[in-house]
Amino acid sequence: MQVLSVTPEIFPLIKTGGLADVTGALPIALAGKGVAMRTLVPGYPVVMAAFAKKKRVYQYPLLQGGKASIHAVKIGDLDLFVLDAPHLFDRQGGPYGTASGADWPDNWRRFAALSQVGGDIAGGAISGYQPDIVHAHDWQSAMTLAYMRYGKAVGVPSLITVHNL
Repeated sequence: MQVLSVTPEIFPLIKTGGLADVTGALPIALAGKGVAMRTLVPGYPVVMAAFAKKKRVYQYPLLQGGKASIHAVKIGDLDLFVLDAPHLFDRQGGPYGTASGADWPDNWRRFAALSQVGGDIAGGAISGYQPDIVHAHDWQSAMTLAYMRYGKAVGVPSLITVHNL
């Protein structure tokens, strides 16, 4: 079974809380059960710096205001799709806000892009990869399910986990 996980955080690359712990451990735990999980994560600077070799598997001429690419990478036991969209994610500070703690004013656009890409991958955008199910994590990837429903992934099962209320 192929599972696509869509998340804004994954341990050991980017972590602000328990969400990253779960999304980092789940693929490894499920692999022991015969489940192959690939995780889509934003290309924050710390994520982009974590791998030397990348394979571009899809390119967007325009995604929420700029060019973007999806790279397939393997880091340790994790198979990742990394959304390389510098206009959205190449910033100093944390994944959700500035170094001073203020939210990024365009978080809605940043995570809409992540969700759109999740929906596109579920709809077959990446040649040779088709998930059997999509697992979205928290509000940052919740729109993935809407992009699936109104895009090319209508029949792909999905679920969302809200890690913190």
